[in-house]
Amino acid sequence: MNILSTVGKHIRRSPYQSFAAILTMFVTFLLTGVFFLATLSSIFILQYFESKPQITVFFSDKATREEALSLQKSLEATGKTTTITYVSKDDALALYKEQNKNDPLLLEMVTADILPASLEVSAKEPKLLQDLEQVIGTANGVEEVIYQKDVVNSLIAWTNAIRLIGGGLALLLAVDSLLVIMTIISMKIALKREEMEILKLVGASLWYIRMPFIIEGGLYGVIGATLAWFTITIVVLWIQPMLLTFLGIIPSINALLADPSSTLFILSIAGFLGLLSLTGFFLGAIGSLVATGRYLKLE
Repeated sequence: MNILSTVGKHIRRSPYQSFAAILTMFVTFLLTGVFFLATLSSIFILQYFESKPQITVFFSDKATREEALSLQKSLEATGKTTTITYVSKDDALALYKEQNKNDPLLLEMVTADILPASLEVSAKEPKLLQDLEQVIGTANGVEEVIYQKDVVNSLIAWTNAIRLIGGGLALLLAVDSLLVIMTIISMKIALKREEMEILKLVGASLWYIRMPFIIEGGLYGVIGATLAWFTITIVVLWIQPMLLTFLGIIPSINALLADPSSTLFILSIAGFLGLLSLTGFFLGAIGSLVATGRYLKLE
């Protein structure tokens, strides 16, 4: 309690410096949190599209089931696929009826004979799609191939760009926050140098003198991170309908955002708060630790 009381006095006696430290931490964690969520969302989106058939092979009407199954075995033999699903003409008709069950006119116009049989192929990794395409190119009875490589590659490029830009920006902001905390704590140490010399003379340990400044820096980090978390949470709840409109087809995102009162959502935002607050405390504490080590010349 004595240390917390000292920290409170430090903050009250220099409110503008404290506000500057908190504001810097707030901006750092606001932008870092946004990039973190954007990266996480892009990973979910990429995983969703990677789990979908990345190559759809349509067969001509003259192609036999045996030719389709032969191609399926050839693709499985490569060891580069995760799933291969054969869709017969009847299966294609059933799927068509399910997708257009609310439009009777479209159902009357389509029969199984005019729908092609197909293979839906998923690769273990997007980079293996080109190898599978070569195998498909040598098969008999193939009429058309729908290839999703460009979509997957675009998603991978976007995910990597978000990671790179977000990581670089977060690193720069973290360094800036450390410098601000070090500067502010150093100024406070300079103002209290005589008081700390008296504490040394009466036998106070160096860690006893140092600890209030470390706790103060950590507290700046926690407050800034909490304010950033609160802002991000409010924005996410505000744009939730828009997010579900564009990303609702992604099961993991839909499960998280569909019901803000669900246990999953509450646990997720609580975990996000814990992550930001813990990181904020350590970032602020490290800045104070470096400052006290430098200006108090602790061994």
